[in-house]
Amino acid sequence: MGTSNTKAYLALIFICVVWGTTYLALRIGVEGFPPFLFSGIRQAVAGSMLLLFLLLFRRKFEWRWKTVQQQIVPGILMIGFGNGLVGWAEMYIPSGLAALLCSLMPLFVVLINLSSEGAAKLNWKIISGLMTGLLGMAVIFQENLHDLMNRQYFLGILFTCIAAFSWAFGSILNKRRSAGADPFYNASLQMISGGVFMLLLSLLFDDLKGVSMTQESFYALIYLIVFGSIGAFIAYLYALTKLPVGLVSVYAYVNPLVAVLLGYVILNEKLNEYTIVAFVLIVLGVYLVNWGYRSQTIVKKKLGFS
Repeated sequence: MGTSNTKAYLALIFICVVWGTTYLALRIGVEGFPPFLFSGIRQAVAGSMLLLFLLLFRRKFEWRWKTVQQQIVPGILMIGFGNGLVGWAEMYIPSGLAALLCSLMPLFVVLINLSSEGAAKLNWKIISGLMTGLLGMAVIFQENLHDLMNRQYFLGILFTCIAAFSWAFGSILNKRRSAGADPFYNASLQMISGGVFMLLLSLLFDDLKGVSMTQESFYALIYLIVFGSIGAFIAYLYALTKLPVGLVSVYAYVNPLVAVLLGYVILNEKLNEYTIVAFVLIVLGVYLVNWGYRSQTIVKKKLGFS
């Protein structure tokens, strides 16, 4: 394994740990501050700080509109919808539940790839993975069916699933558009575009009357800017340039475990045998789907499709 791959794997480990903690920090942050405004400030500030740092050190970058434009849509998909909707949802659902739902992201990556690649077909591994993942989802809600009657709880679940899909689609788009590009500039531009998009959403959907940030929200914001946005997002984009998207997406296997445990220890969120079974089923389902997709990719290469 070369030095470049070693750094990429270290970046992936960093992502697995840090992004697992961001669900807790986000939950704390939105308890005392409007969600889209909170996430918009986080990402816009983080992106601006990173861009300023890069400019001061004069890293070479092609300042063409086409180059910049290529990062706007992935930024809105991954940061604007992927992060913003989870922030809104965590006002109404536990951070551990949000993390479990976001762990479906690798499954969405595979399904999007399958739908856009003509030579790829469903096989028993993919079908088994889908069924196992759905069973995991059923286990999550079997104790809380009555909560689904709560409109805000239901919307929290729905928006978190949309966020996971949006992040998956944005990751694929970023992988296709950013070959050979500087991942650090990409990160800054995507965070700024996603942050600005969320600030616009804040004007439309947040209750901005009498906004007052608590001390806990402020500390959560600083942590998310430094580690959750600048540190982890750079690591994520760097890993994407060096490793396959399917491999990078394994961070979603670890994140929910970290988030569920932290939510239980710090916020007293529910953790029982059903939570553990659901986690195992969802991770197994995602693994099976990825395995089935990799089998399709190998067949395509042997047949000369890529």
